[in-house]
Amino acid sequence: MQYIDEPGALQAFCRQISTAGWIALDTEFLREKTYYPKLCLVQVATPDTVACIDTLALAELAPLLDVIFDTSVTKVMHAARQDMEIFYHLRGEPPSPVFDTQVAALLLGYSDQIGYASLVREVLGVALDKLHTRADWSERPLSPEQLKYAADDVVYLVQVYQSMTRRLAELGRLDWLAEDFVQLSNPDLYSAHPEAAWLRVKGVNRLKGAALAVLQALAGWREALAQEKDRPRGWLLRDDVMVDIARHKPATLAALGKIRGVSKGLLNRDGRRLLDLIAAAVQQPPAPLSRSTVPPRLNASQDALVDVLTAVVRMSGAANSLNPAVLAGRKDLERLVAGNGDCAVLHGWRRGLVGNQLQALLDGELDLSVRDGKLVFQAAGTGK
Repeated sequence: MQYIDEPGALQAFCRQISTAGWIALDTEFLREKTYYPKLCLVQVATPDTVACIDTLALAELAPLLDVIFDTSVTKVMHAARQDMEIFYHLRGEPPSPVFDTQVAALLLGYSDQIGYASLVREVLGVALDKLHTRADWSERPLSPEQLKYAADDVVYLVQVYQSMTRRLAELGRLDWLAEDFVQLSNPDLYSAHPEAAWLRVKGVNRLKGAALAVLQALAGWREALAQEKDRPRGWLLRDDVMVDIARHKPATLAALGKIRGVSKGLLNRDGRRLLDLIAAAVQQPPAPLSRSTVPPRLNASQDALVDVLTAVVRMSGAANSLNPAVLAGRKDLERLVAGNGDCAVLHGWRRGLVGNQLQALLDGELDLSVRDGKLVFQAAGTGK
C-alpha cells in the first residue's frame, strides 16, 4: 500500500494506473459541520496496486482527477452517490462511467442497500474491521491502522467487482445495469439548486396553498445561506421547525419567536428576513407538488389491483432468484396503478424483467389465470 502525500508520488501513481480499464475507488470525508463534504483521503486500487492519497497534504489533485474523469476508465464504487457528489463539486460534473457494487448486488439476490462490509462478507467470506468507521479523517498523522482500514475499502472492492462481474456475465445480467449506471452520472443528482430545495423537506407533501408557498420560500433561503456559509442546513433551520413556520405563517417577531425550535439567535439574526419572506410568499401561488411527491389515494378496486401486481412481482422474483422487494415495493406499485409512469419498476433492468409485464396487465394486453395452482399469463382475449 502506497501512502501518497507529495506531488511527484501522485503523478507517478496516476501514470501507473492511467492505462487501467477500471479502478476501485473510495473516499474518506467529513460533513458533520459543513454543507459541502470535506475530502480527506482518496483510496484507489487495481488488481496490481493500491494507494491512499492524502488530499489534505496535496495542494493540487489534477493528476488524480484526470484519471477519475477519464471516460475510458470505469470507476468501481460501493454506494457511489456520496463519493460522486464529492467529485461533482471538485469539477462541476460527475465522472463516468461508473459501476456501483451496491446496485449490482441486487441482481445477484443480495438485499437492497447492502453495506460494504456485509457484501465483502457475503461474496468473499472476509470480516472487515469496523474500528475506524467513525474516525476523524481530518486529523494528522493517520495511524497505520487507519490506513489499512482505508486501503481495505478498495483492496476487497477489487475482488468483489471481479467476482460480481463474472457471476453477472454467467447469468446474462451484466448489461442490465447500463441504464442505472448512466443515471448515476446525471448532474441533476448532485446539483442543489435553492429553488428546488423544498422538494427534499420532510413533511412537504402535507402542506398546500399559502403554507406550501411559505415552505418553498424558506427552503430556498435556507439552501442558499447554507451554501454561502458552508454550514449544514439543519444548523440554520431544521425541517420540522420550517414546516411549523409555514403552517403558522407568523407576521411578527413575537409570533415567530413563539414557534418551538426558533432560537433567540435565529430570531435576532434572521427574524426580519424570515418575516419578509413569509409576507411575500403568502401572496404568491406555490409551485405545484409533483405526482411523485404526493402519495396516490387509491380506491378499493385499485388497492386490490396492487395486490395482484404484488403477486406478479413475487413470481418474477422467484423465477429469477431475486428478492421481490428489489423489483418493486408496494409504494412503487401504487404509483403505477395510479397512472404515474415515474416508477422505478418501469426503468432500467426492472422494466425488462417485470415492468413491461405489469404495464401490459394494466393496459389489458395480458390476462392472468390459474392453472394447476399457479398464476399463468396469456394474451388478452385469446385463452392462450
